[in-house]
Amino acid sequence: MQNENQKPNFEFVALMAALMSIVALAIDALLPAISNISEAINSFSTTDNQMLITMIFLGLGLGQLIFGPLSDSFGRKPVVYLGFALFAIASVICVMAPSLEIMVVGRILQGIGLSAPRTLAISIIRDTYKGDYMAKIMSFVVAFFILVPVVAPAFGKLILDAFDWRAIFYIQLFFGAIVVIWFWKRQVETLKPEYKIPFTRHVFVDGLKEFFKYRDTVVFTFVSGLVTGSFLVYLSSSQHIFENQYDLKEAFPYIFAGLAISIGLSTFTNGTLVMRFGMRKLSIMALAAFCSIAVLYVLLFWNSPNPNIYVLVGFLTVQFFCLGFMWGNYRSIAMEPIGHIAGIGAAINGCISTILAIPIATFIGEFIADSVWPLFAGLAICGMVSLLLVLFTRKPKRIVAAS
Repeated sequence: MQNENQKPNFEFVALMAALMSIVALAIDALLPAISNISEAINSFSTTDNQMLITMIFLGLGLGQLIFGPLSDSFGRKPVVYLGFALFAIASVICVMAPSLEIMVVGRILQGIGLSAPRTLAISIIRDTYKGDYMAKIMSFVVAFFILVPVVAPAFGKLILDAFDWRAIFYIQLFFGAIVVIWFWKRQVETLKPEYKIPFTRHVFVDGLKEFFKYRDTVVFTFVSGLVTGSFLVYLSSSQHIFENQYDLKEAFPYIFAGLAISIGLSTFTNGTLVMRFGMRKLSIMALAAFCSIAVLYVLLFWNSPNPNIYVLVGFLTVQFFCLGFMWGNYRSIAMEPIGHIAGIGAAINGCISTILAIPIATFIGEFIADSVWPLFAGLAICGMVSLLLVLFTRKPKRIVAAS
């Protein structure tokens, strides 16, 4: 375990961000191509086509339950390699898919494969750092990670115009290979031999029992799921909103990039402030603001048509700015008590939060046909439930002092 006051290694932060960023590339680079893919596989339902985005999250959630326990037994690095290998096979399935059903299978398998580098990047960070300093490192990693959603849709559009939608999958494989080689060459194994857990059929059940012993771990895992679910509504419907409702097909990648920048800026800001104010205080303040903005939109545009695009983007920019103070901090708070089972702990945390997000996104997404209002209604509901969970589970100060 590194010292909490040690300055972060730039290459370590960049490498962890790269491991996680392949997920963002697999999701966001495909957004401009959804209509092209739907024509190629004869799927013309907007709701059905959202599965090309949401189902990769299903794979991300399920895969963590496999790779998390494996990493606690065999180490972080071998399991990352295994995940990338599955991702490569799944990408080939997507390229050759003749129908929506086969494409969805490929996307689920892509998610399962990518769950390994995504989850184990967090495990490696937890192996190396702890406390508010871990939250600081996570913020910097996410800030680097956000660069990919900023450029991915525009990059995907560029590839789409120059070649076709299949080339996007080939580019994902190319970047994945670069990251694997970098990881192999430069990252040491962080799971010490004495912390390895023998792999048995009981490893998951034992990890689950240990996971649910810690109230903060459970609460902030569910809060992460609610917040991620509300954001996933936007992610899966953004192409429909900007291209169909606002007729801004050419501008869509740049609007998406601008909104991603707002998350990146707040995440970077969180990294500079978290050591001063603490991850709990910052995340709760951000959650309160997140709820307030969503509720304000719901009240202002109740039974009204979509507002001007500048108004919508303004609301979304402020809304997403709050996310940068939430995601990394919630994950760090949840992981803090379970460092002794970082692999299976990160897997359960990621699985629960991701699986919880999918039905939320699917249900709310069905209402976003002609209006953006249901999106903000969903953001408001998920935010308020999250805020209630956090506030009602806080320990009184005297109990904290006594403990």
